[in-house]
Amino acid sequence: MNGVCGSFSIFSSAQYLVTNDDECLRWAFALPLAGLMFDFFDGKVARWRKSSSLLGQELDSLADLISFGVAPAVLAFTVGLRTYLDTVCLTGFICCGLARLARFNATVAAVPKDAGGKARYFEGLPIPSSLTLVAILYYWARQGWIEGKAGIPGGLVTLWGPPGGRGDVHPVSILFGLWAAAMVSKTLRVPKP
Repeated sequence: MNGVCGSFSIFSSAQYLVTNDDECLRWAFALPLAGLMFDFFDGKVARWRKSSSLLGQELDSLADLISFGVAPAVLAFTVGLRTYLDTVCLTGFICCGLARLARFNATVAAVPKDAGGKARYFEGLPIPSSLTLVAILYYWARQGWIEGKAGIPGGLVTLWGPPGGRGDVHPVSILFGLWAAAMVSKTLRVPKP
């Protein structure tokens, strides 16, 4: 269900771009959070049943990529991060989320564990932490700080070429680039709750 929520978030974002219906945008923001609830529930059930499989682990990671990687990036595009350089940052964000999940799956056995067998920390930001970015975007939308309304906070900067060209970037898109770097960081260790 996590992947379903992420997919519907993406389609709701697309529907908003076509219709400008704020209800579609609200659904696009709410569905990744619903995906997180299903992600937690799925993990709890697997631990309760003491059953897991490689297939289940891979499906969980793919669903996480959709709900916490692709959906937030599409939401950012939807609210106005649409320049060429914005999309480069957003694509980097998605790819770093993918790399983070792949590394987690490949190294999960090597991470130090406590007496109960639970890993003590995350190596790099876990991809569901991207919901923080979704919360920021939601706040902007509630304030009207999106494309077609008051505009994106921080405005638009032209780094090279004429305005309106490939050198335009919204400085806040760099936040997605920084978040991406934190997800794939090998030195950032986030304690598990």
